[in-house]
Amino acid sequence: MLVSMTGYGRAECDLKNMVYSIEIKSLNSKQLDISVKVPVPLREKELEIRNMLNKNLHRGKVEIGIFYEVKESSSGYSVNQAVVKEYIKQLRQLAEDEEFDSNDRILQVAMRLPDAIRSEKEALEEEEWDLIKKAIGEAVEELVSFRQQEGRALEDDITLRVHSIQARLNQIEPFEEERIKKVRHRIQSALRDLQKDVQADQNRLEQEMIIYLEKMDITEEKVRLQNHCRFFIETIKDGPSAGKKLGFISQEMGREINTIGSKASDSDIQRLVVEMKDDLEKIKEQVLNVL
Repeated sequence: MLVSMTGYGRAECDLKNMVYSIEIKSLNSKQLDISVKVPVPLREKELEIRNMLNKNLHRGKVEIGIFYEVKESSSGYSVNQAVVKEYIKQLRQLAEDEEFDSNDRILQVAMRLPDAIRSEKEALEEEEWDLIKKAIGEAVEELVSFRQQEGRALEDDITLRVHSIQARLNQIEPFEEERIKKVRHRIQSALRDLQKDVQADQNRLEQEMIIYLEKMDITEEKVRLQNHCRFFIETIKDGPSAGKKLGFISQEMGREINTIGSKASDSDIQRLVVEMKDDLEKIKEQVLNVL
């Protein structure tokens, strides 16, 4: 089953004095690229957070944001007034520049920004960190579930398009037989006209025609493309982390389709080649999102 690199997960952790919110989102990327945004109390835990994501997500551009709100009844926390005032100043300037009427929300926004709340505690208690870590794990699980759901949709679409390529490949055969007949007839007609004025070696002419027709033959390309399509479907079923491998196979499929198109010299076959190329381009776009 395929797994998408696109996903979203969210969880909350309700502590004694505050509520932590964890949000994780991921997009496609060639490697695992993690961006971590955490408040001051959690900065020393950033490496551990990265290790958790690295262990479970494997690939993609991943962003995790952890935010907190202090409960009204909490003690041991105070507003970092200097920081908040500077936030408000900058937000008001931004609102004026962009002509936004949002002064009533500026304070709310400023209070959610980093370092707006100052803790009188020197460090996060281990029990609190255990609860936050559990919430991070729940957010990761939700993101993984989202990825799996998206992966099923990708798999259905990609499989359908590979079968479409195979179907069009099978449609080439009757046109191919007719094409060879037309080419042979055209060459023979041209030779008859030529022989009215020039004497030619019949054996040599026959050999040259056979060589020319062999160069136009697309049997090998059809067989290889069919094998690539079967291998593609088998790879989909191998496991979740198949994105790079599927990308390589799709490149090989493209080479065979292009060669068939360049050898075809037939409008009906060219039409099928164009349709196969269209399906393949959509497959390549979808594969970029596969884990």
